[in-house]
Amino acid sequence: MARWHVRGRTLPGGDPIELWVTDDGVFTDEPLPGAESLAPDGWILPGLVDAHCRIGIRYGGGGGETREGLLEQARIERDAGVLLVRDAGSPVDTRFVDDMPGLPRIVRAGRHIATPKRYIRGLPVDLDDEAQLPDEVRRQARAGDGWVKLVGDWIDRDLGDLAPLWSDAILKDAIAAAHDEGARVTAHVFGEDALPGLLAAGIDCIEHGTGLTDETIETMAEGDVALVPTLINIATFPEIADSATRFPVYAAHMRDLHARRYETIGAAHDAGVRIHAGTDAGGSIRHGRIADEVDELRRAGLSATGALAAASWSAREWLGHTSLRPGASADLTVYSRDPREPGALTEPVAVMVRGVVHARR
Repeated sequence: MARWHVRGRTLPGGDPIELWVTDDGVFTDEPLPGAESLAPDGWILPGLVDAHCRIGIRYGGGGGETREGLLEQARIERDAGVLLVRDAGSPVDTRFVDDMPGLPRIVRAGRHIATPKRYIRGLPVDLDDEAQLPDEVRRQARAGDGWVKLVGDWIDRDLGDLAPLWSDAILKDAIAAAHDEGARVTAHVFGEDALPGLLAAGIDCIEHGTGLTDETIETMAEGDVALVPTLINIATFPEIADSATRFPVYAAHMRDLHARRYETIGAAHDAGVRIHAGTDAGGSIRHGRIADEVDELRRAGLSATGALAAASWSAREWLGHTSLRPGASADLTVYSRDPREPGALTEPVAVMVRGVVHARR
């Protein structure tokens, strides 16, 4: 393995940084003889993060992806600069990826947990009786990497609109079970009605969050509950509504959630809710679009630095991964210009994974 000398500027402050990469693929601040210089005048980030990226879900139809297909998904993310992924629910086992060099690290949440006909076919574990939820949460906590993923709401075809899947009482038991296992819990939530019960039960994160209100935003901020908005997925709500002609109330609801998406996420940001970037890649969203999600966060009111932090250093810290410091794994992306500038994030000049350069332009 080559030794590298890494020198440039980093964020959030634009300060100079100088590190070396050892033969073992970790950073050191001790000069190493014979080290090759890597983009000495560039902007250096500790690898991008996609905090809602479903490696292992087949694009376009749902269900599990083939081995080669999910490896290609991981390579697409890496080449886009994404070196850490929180896989928020996958129907296939991706642990073999951990042993393959040059691919992003995956933080897993086990499988989605839902009830029959209340989520995308082929993705979740479906429970016929909600009393099974705490035990299933324990199973998925042990199968994942410190996260569990619930489906908090979905269309109820009898009601004709979004509705919660779980009672408030069982959510308290289920989330307590996850915490007892040392895992955090997140939930898919589009609408308004599922949020109070999930938040009262002590959930750690909300995915999408388009139904947030002033009251639930305040609760999230007070409890330090994170939000991963997946705004490029929310952009598909009008298409979802157009396909739901049998359910006019649901269709109108989805269009309304879409119309006020920036206002909703902006209000959460203004209230101090911790926001992280996630694309919801897999299924209907193509992989490699983290730069688009960062742009959307800026449209929702985050600063250029704040939106980038949501997809890099602050997201890494939230997921328990270190960044550009001695002793950390040598994972980084390099840009020829400030990555906060329009279009710059799509143009990494180098991507290093565990001390090996896998893309260099």
